[in-house]
Amino acid sequence: MEQQIIMSPPCEIRIFGSPGDLAKAAAQDWFEFLQVMSLAGREPSVALSGGRIARVFFEEAARVIAGQEAMVQRAHYFWADERCVPADHAESNYALAARALLRPAGVPEVNVHRIPGEFGGQLAARTAGRGLMKWTGTDAGEVPVLDLVLLGMGEDGHVASLFPGETPDAMDSPQVYRAVTAPKPPRERVTISYDILARAEAVWLLASGDGKEEAFKSALTSAESPLGRVLRSRSGTRIYTDLRPESGFEGQSGGG
Repeated sequence: MEQQIIMSPPCEIRIFGSPGDLAKAAAQDWFEFLQVMSLAGREPSVALSGGRIARVFFEEAARVIAGQEAMVQRAHYFWADERCVPADHAESNYALAARALLRPAGVPEVNVHRIPGEFGGQLAARTAGRGLMKWTGTDAGEVPVLDLVLLGMGEDGHVASLFPGETPDAMDSPQVYRAVTAPKPPRERVTISYDILARAEAVWLLASGDGKEEAFKSALTSAESPLGRVLRSRSGTRIYTDLRPESGFEGQSGGG
């Protein structure tokens, strides 16, 4: 499985030939991350996302961990965003992860901290925010720190449910999670905040899919899109992609 690695501060870009190769590499790295945490006696916090590439990642992750589920069962799972639909709805990000990965891996329900989208945006955001604050032992007015956030990217450069065109007040919101209105159905959603993404110990982006090349290139060179803002709010973001960044970046090839 060949990959090209491009060091482009503030991120590391790993380029693959297909969505399957991208997801397989990310799944293997994720399992190794959980192993390191487990050996250190940690119960890591992982925030998941939805989308087409997330489905492929979950399926690959389920294969990688087969027979070694104990590592996965120790982690606690949160979400970067959710649609305001019931937990068993086809559009639910929780339902996708639960069906493809968490239930097959035997993750205890107590370790699954879903966003209750069926409550509606405002109440779901408050409930999820309080839950993350409590689990991380974060005091009021402080920012909870997640160990790892897995993100996808939309054609417009959105990540989680952070969409272009928001006001500065919305983007600078101190809320852990907040209600948002998406440009396409399901329109009522809950998203994690920019502050949480900025403070996370690790953020991995899985960027794949037709029509996303321009948004991806733009995010690497400016902070105008949600992804661009996230990349510039932190250092060391890791990107797994089958898209091609701007020509002119210097990279080094490596096996994977």
